Amino acid sequence: MNQTVYILNGPNLNLLGEREPEIYGYDTLAMIEERCVQHGQALGFSIDFRQSNFEGEIINSVHEARKKAVAIIINPAGLSFTSIALLDSLKTFDGVKLEVHLSNIHKREAIYHHSLVSKTADAVIAGLGADGYLLALDALARKLKAARNAAPAVAH
Repeated sequence: MNQTVYILNGPNLNLLGEREPEIYGYDTLAMIEERCVQHGQALGFSIDFRQSNFEGEIINSVHEARKKAVAIIINPAGLSFTSIALLDSLKTFDGVKLEVHLSNIHKREAIYHHSLVSKTADAVIAGLGADGYLLALDALARKLKAARNAAPAVAH
């Protein structure tokens, strides 16, 4: 059973590998996407990987995911700390929501310590670089398997 997972990436993540590599690493977003698609396929997921520098486009992707995806993995980047609109859109998504940050936001300046998105996320992975995305996919696979195993049997 192939299930769709949306992996959404916020502003400036298109510059990964170039922008502050000492904080965000040397992997480009294209490299991360390739690994996510391969790893996701091995877990039985179809990956819809997106990035936008525009808040409204990310919100529209969340709205689209409501009908098409079993889960959202999101690295909201700077929108994590500023976007009530993104938080509100994520609240409308009933599937699993996992938040990923490349850096450990809690070791950084105080402005990065309070993610609004975390208020709706089922879990948060921070500080593991690009590996955070793959770990989110692993956690998602386990979470969905546990939910299937816990579901009551349907009588015919």
